[in-house]
Amino acid sequence: MSNPFFDSPVLNSPYSCPTRYWELDENGQPTQRTIDGRRPAEFISPIPKARKQKAQSAQKTFVIDEGHGLTTEDQQYNVQQIIGQVRRALAEWRSIPNPADWKVTPETATLLQHWRTFDFPGVRPFFCQIEAVEAAIWLTEVAPKLPSTKKLREDLANASEDANPGLPRLALKLATGAGKTTVMAMLIAWQVVNAARRDVKWATRGFLIVAPGLTIRDRLEV
Repeated sequence: MSNPFFDSPVLNSPYSCPTRYWELDENGQPTQRTIDGRRPAEFISPIPKARKQKAQSAQKTFVIDEGHGLTTEDQQYNVQQIIGQVRRALAEWRSIPNPADWKVTPETATLLQHWRTFDFPGVRPFFCQIEAVEAAIWLTEVAPKLPSTKKLREDLANASEDANPGLPRLALKLATGAGKTTVMAMLIAWQVVNAARRDVKWATRGFLIVAPGLTIRDRLEV
Protein backbone atom coordinates (compact mmCIF):
# COMPACT_ATOMS: atom_id res chain seq x y z
CA MET A 1 0.00 0.00 0.00
CA SER A 2 1.35 3.41 -0.96
CA ASN A 3 2.37 5.77 1.84
CA PRO A 4 3.01 9.30 0.47
CA PHE A 5 4.73 10.47 3.68
CA PHE A 6 7.45 7.83 3.39
CA ASP A 7 7.46 7.59 -0.41
CA SER A 8 8.21 11.32 -0.90
CA PRO A 9 9.18 12.83 2.48
CA VAL A 10 11.11 15.81 1.04
CA LEU A 11 8.86 18.73 0.10
CA ASN A 12 11.25 21.70 0.11
CA SER A 13 14.60 22.82 -1.23
CA PRO A 14 17.40 22.90 1.38
CA TYR A 15 18.42 26.31 0.06
CA SER A 16 15.23 28.25 0.78
CA CYS A 17 12.75 28.70 3.60
CA PRO A 18 10.28 25.78 3.81
CA THR A 19 6.92 26.44 2.22
CA ARG A 20 5.11 23.12 2.90
CA TYR A 21 5.20 20.38 5.49
CA TRP A 22 3.60 17.04 6.25
CA GLU A 23 0.81 17.20 8.79
CA LEU A 24 1.20 15.02 11.89
CA ASP A 25 -1.55 14.09 14.33
CA GLU A 26 -1.42 14.52 18.12
CA ASN A 27 0.61 11.29 18.39
CA GLY A 28 3.20 12.35 15.85
CA GLN A 29 1.78 10.11 13.13
CA PRO A 30 1.55 11.35 9.51
CA THR A 31 -1.94 12.10 8.25
CA GLN A 32 -0.75 11.99 4.59
CA ARG A 33 -1.80 15.64 4.16
CA THR A 34 0.53 18.54 3.34
CA ILE A 35 0.10 21.99 4.85
CA ASP A 36 1.22 25.26 3.22
CA GLY A 37 3.69 27.31 5.23
CA ARG A 38 6.44 26.40 7.66
CA ARG A 39 5.98 23.80 10.37
CA PRO A 40 5.67 25.42 13.83
CA ALA A 41 8.43 24.59 16.28
CA GLU A 42 7.43 21.42 18.11
CA PHE A 43 9.38 18.67 19.83
CA ILE A 44 7.90 15.69 18.04
CA SER A 45 9.34 12.64 16.30
CA PRO A 46 7.22 10.58 13.89
CA ILE A 47 7.66 6.94 14.91
CA PRO A 48 5.91 3.69 13.92
CA LYS A 49 2.58 3.48 15.69
CA ALA A 50 2.35 0.86 18.41
CA ARG A 51 -0.08 -1.95 17.65
CA LYS A 52 -1.69 -1.84 21.08
CA GLN A 53 -1.43 0.65 23.91
CA LYS A 54 -3.34 0.71 27.14
CA ALA A 55 -4.88 4.05 28.07
CA GLN A 56 -3.23 4.10 31.50
CA SER A 57 0.21 3.45 29.99
CA ALA A 58 0.29 6.62 27.92
CA GLN A 59 3.63 8.34 28.39
CA LYS A 60 3.67 11.53 30.43
CA THR A 61 5.28 14.69 29.14
CA PHE A 62 9.03 14.53 29.71
CA VAL A 63 10.41 17.58 31.45
CA ILE A 64 13.95 18.67 30.61
CA ASP A 65 15.50 19.76 33.86
CA GLU A 66 19.18 18.68 34.02
CA GLY A 67 18.70 17.87 37.70
CA HIS A 68 18.66 21.44 38.98
CA GLY A 69 14.98 21.72 39.88
CA LEU A 70 14.52 24.68 37.53
CA THR A 71 11.74 23.21 35.42
CA THR A 72 8.65 21.28 36.47
CA GLU A 73 5.51 20.09 34.71
CA ASP A 74 3.67 23.06 36.23
CA GLN A 75 6.16 25.69 35.11
CA GLN A 76 8.27 25.35 31.99
CA TYR A 77 9.93 27.81 29.66
CA ASN A 78 7.79 28.05 26.53
CA VAL A 79 10.62 27.20 24.18
CA GLN A 80 8.38 26.68 21.16
CA GLN A 81 6.87 30.14 21.58
CA ILE A 82 10.29 31.77 21.82
CA ILE A 83 11.51 29.94 18.72
CA GLY A 84 8.39 31.06 16.86
CA GLN A 85 8.98 34.68 17.85
CA VAL A 86 12.59 34.57 16.67
CA ARG A 87 11.64 32.90 13.39
CA ARG A 88 8.99 35.52 12.62
CA ALA A 89 11.38 38.34 13.49
CA LEU A 90 14.08 36.85 11.27
CA ALA A 91 11.66 36.47 8.35
CA GLU A 92 10.62 40.12 8.63
CA TRP A 93 14.22 41.30 9.03
CA ARG A 94 15.41 39.11 6.13
CA SER A 95 12.85 40.69 3.82
CA ILE A 96 14.31 44.20 4.24
CA PRO A 97 15.91 44.93 0.85
CA ASN A 98 18.37 47.69 1.79
CA PRO A 99 21.42 46.49 3.80
CA ALA A 100 21.67 49.97 5.31
CA ASP A 101 18.40 49.26 7.13
CA TRP A 102 19.50 45.94 8.63
CA LYS A 103 20.82 47.62 11.81
CA VAL A 104 24.12 45.70 11.62
CA THR A 105 27.70 46.76 11.01
CA PRO A 106 28.85 47.12 7.38
CA GLU A 107 31.08 44.07 7.90
CA THR A 108 28.15 41.96 9.06
CA ALA A 109 26.02 43.20 6.16
CA THR A 110 28.72 42.18 3.68
CA LEU A 111 28.93 38.69 5.18
CA LEU A 112 25.15 38.30 5.11
CA GLN A 113 24.97 39.35 1.46
CA HIS A 114 27.75 36.89 0.62
CA TRP A 115 26.10 33.95 2.38
CA ARG A 116 22.63 34.74 1.05
CA THR A 117 23.30 35.62 -2.58
CA PHE A 118 26.82 34.61 -3.70
CA ASP A 119 26.91 32.14 -6.59
CA PHE A 120 29.01 29.48 -4.89
CA PRO A 121 30.80 27.26 -7.47
CA GLY A 122 30.37 24.18 -5.27
CA VAL A 123 28.32 23.44 -2.20
CA ARG A 124 26.56 26.51 -0.91
CA PRO A 125 25.15 27.12 2.57
CA PHE A 126 21.81 25.56 3.37
CA PHE A 127 18.95 27.80 4.46
CA CYS A 128 19.07 26.30 7.96
CA GLN A 129 22.78 27.18 8.25
CA ILE A 130 22.23 30.77 7.19
CA GLU A 131 19.20 31.09 9.46
CA ALA A 132 21.19 29.81 12.45
CA VAL A 133 23.84 32.47 11.89
CA GLU A 134 21.14 35.08 11.23
CA ALA A 135 19.58 34.24 14.59
CA ALA A 136 22.85 34.84 16.42
CA ILE A 137 23.44 38.08 14.50
CA TRP A 138 19.90 39.35 14.99
CA LEU A 139 19.89 38.65 18.72
CA THR A 140 23.30 40.29 19.12
CA GLU A 141 23.23 43.28 16.79
CA VAL A 142 19.61 43.99 15.92
CA ALA A 143 17.30 43.02 18.79
CA PRO A 144 18.98 45.26 21.40
CA LYS A 145 18.12 48.25 19.17
CA LEU A 146 14.42 47.36 19.01
CA PRO A 147 12.28 48.25 22.06
CA SER A 148 9.68 45.71 20.92
CA THR A 149 12.09 42.83 21.62
CA LYS A 150 12.60 43.68 25.30
CA LYS A 151 10.36 40.87 26.61
CA LEU A 152 11.96 38.31 24.30
CA ARG A 153 15.47 39.32 25.33
CA GLU A 154 14.51 39.20 29.00
CA ASP A 155 13.05 35.70 28.62
CA LEU A 156 16.23 34.45 26.96
CA ALA A 157 18.46 36.11 29.54
CA ASN A 158 16.41 34.74 32.45
CA ALA A 159 16.40 31.21 31.04
CA SER A 160 20.16 31.34 30.55
CA GLU A 161 20.75 32.72 34.04
CA ASP A 162 18.50 30.11 35.67
CA ALA A 163 20.21 27.26 33.83
CA ASN A 164 23.80 28.42 34.25
CA PRO A 165 24.26 31.53 36.45
CA GLY A 166 26.97 33.90 35.33
CA LEU A 167 27.52 32.32 31.91
CA PRO A 168 25.19 33.73 29.21
CA ARG A 169 24.60 31.24 26.45
CA LEU A 170 22.34 30.54 23.47
CA ALA A 171 21.75 27.24 21.71
CA LEU A 172 21.40 26.88 17.94
CA LYS A 173 19.80 23.52 17.21
CA LEU A 174 20.22 21.95 13.77
CA ALA A 175 19.34 18.50 12.50
CA THR A 176 21.98 15.80 12.12
CA GLY A 177 23.82 16.35 8.84
CA ALA A 178 22.75 19.99 8.54
CA GLY A 179 26.35 21.20 8.75
CA LYS A 180 26.88 22.55 12.25
CA THR A 181 30.65 22.74 11.72
CA THR A 182 30.11 25.17 8.85
CA VAL A 183 27.82 27.24 11.08
CA MET A 184 30.61 27.43 13.67
CA ALA A 185 33.00 28.69 10.99
CA MET A 186 30.47 31.31 9.84
CA LEU A 187 29.98 32.53 13.42
CA ILE A 188 33.73 32.77 13.96
CA ALA A 189 34.14 34.75 10.72
CA TRP A 190 31.40 37.16 11.81
CA GLN A 191 32.99 37.71 15.21
CA VAL A 192 36.61 38.00 14.06
CA VAL A 193 35.89 40.41 11.20
CA ASN A 194 33.94 42.72 13.49
CA ALA A 195 36.50 42.44 16.30
CA ALA A 196 39.28 43.39 13.88
CA ARG A 197 37.49 46.28 12.17
CA ARG A 198 34.93 47.59 14.68
CA ASP A 199 35.13 48.70 18.29
CA VAL A 200 32.16 46.66 19.48
CA LYS A 201 31.92 44.96 22.87
CA TRP A 202 30.08 41.90 21.59
CA ALA A 203 32.81 40.75 19.17
CA THR A 204 35.80 38.64 20.15
CA ARG A 205 38.93 37.20 18.57
CA GLY A 206 39.25 34.30 20.99
CA PHE A 207 37.25 31.07 20.85
CA LEU A 208 37.00 27.83 22.78
CA ILE A 209 35.68 25.04 20.58
CA VAL A 210 34.66 21.82 22.29
CA ALA A 211 34.59 19.06 19.66
CA PRO A 212 32.54 15.93 20.40
CA GLY A 213 34.92 13.67 18.47
CA LEU A 214 38.12 13.40 16.45
CA THR A 215 36.21 13.63 13.17
CA ILE A 216 34.73 17.02 14.06
CA ARG A 217 38.05 18.23 15.42
CA ASP A 218 39.80 17.35 12.14
CA ARG A 219 37.14 19.16 10.14
CA LEU A 220 37.49 22.25 12.28
CA GLU A 221 41.19 22.43 11.46
CA VAL A 222 40.17 23.12 7.85
